[in-house]
Amino acid sequence: MVTWRGRVRALPSALHLSVPTLNDHIPGWIAELATTLRVMAPVEPLEGSPAIAIPFAHGVQRFEDGFDIEEVVDEYSLLRDCVHELAERLGVVLQGPTRRAVDICFDDAIGRAVKAFAESQAREVQRRRAEHLAFIAHDLRTPLSAINLSAHILQRKAATRPPDPENDRALKTLVRNTVQLDTLVSGVLKENTHVLAELSVRVERRSFDLWPLVESLMQDLHPIASKSATPLINEVPDDLVVCADAGLVRRILQNLLSNAIGYAPGGRIVMGARDLAPADSVECWVTDNGVGISPERIGQVFETLETDPQRDGLGLGLAIVKTFVEAHDGRVTVQSVEGEGATFRFTLPRVAANDAAPSPATPALA
Repeated sequence: MVTWRGRVRALPSALHLSVPTLNDHIPGWIAELATTLRVMAPVEPLEGSPAIAIPFAHGVQRFEDGFDIEEVVDEYSLLRDCVHELAERLGVVLQGPTRRAVDICFDDAIGRAVKAFAESQAREVQRRRAEHLAFIAHDLRTPLSAINLSAHILQRKAATRPPDPENDRALKTLVRNTVQLDTLVSGVLKENTHVLAELSVRVERRSFDLWPLVESLMQDLHPIASKSATPLINEVPDDLVVCADAGLVRRILQNLLSNAIGYAPGGRIVMGARDLAPADSVECWVTDNGVGISPERIGQVFETLETDPQRDGLGLGLAIVKTFVEAHDGRVTVQSVEGEGATFRFTLPRVAANDAAPSPATPALA
């Protein structure tokens, strides 16, 4: 085992593993190999026997450890080499039926481990696709609502003007299709909500000005905010630059602003930000003077599927915010006084992670 571990350590995915994790199920499988050698012939394993269960469990574990499928095969190939070298040192001749028994055991174990690894990989791909679909579906609801409200505003204005049949048909078509899309999106969310129990995301960072992104988003949300006479105010400095995934940042702000609009009808919502120099990060916040959050709920608002019993919702918006912020190595918090409003704060990197100068006096962001 010591010789085998030393050789497996050369595999990129094995470098960080502890000895117990590296050993995994291998000692148990070696015991099964020894049983086979005692009878000098391969034994057809029964369903559920260690000869079947151990390689299968090993393949699943190696997927979770971050191995690729070639490294799984390499592990067993290196172990086979170690077995042959040990036999040679002990003067044991592995040939004829004995060698065939050893090779059959190894080939069977490799096949089962690879199958388990591939099945785990396929399940993960399917889960990520469903998760991505649920993310997108959730974030589509806000722009769809804005489109629908805009269409209704246009219909009201059209009613005060001379009849225009073509324009009326176009507006009715627009309203009808946005309602249909909203129904489809809601269906997707209900079917895929369970996959959001474990949220994950891939970040593609670039440097960009934050003010224009916020301003553009506020313009898109204006129809929703204006329905409840809730002004959206952009107080982000116009020279503030962040290094983040612009698409994810937009979705963070969309969820926070939409949440604030729902809780502060007729109030005032402000989006601000500041440079946290000398730390290489930027603090952003969305604050409102709405109904606030009760002390009983404030500790759970970022949990997946946590909903306000007084309102409709799936409990995904703030959970997505937390996931996207933490994907940027940032932190999100909330402060609120019930009846006086709430402030959500989060941090984003100001520079790329590999460009940040280390500073012993500045603690790393959680």
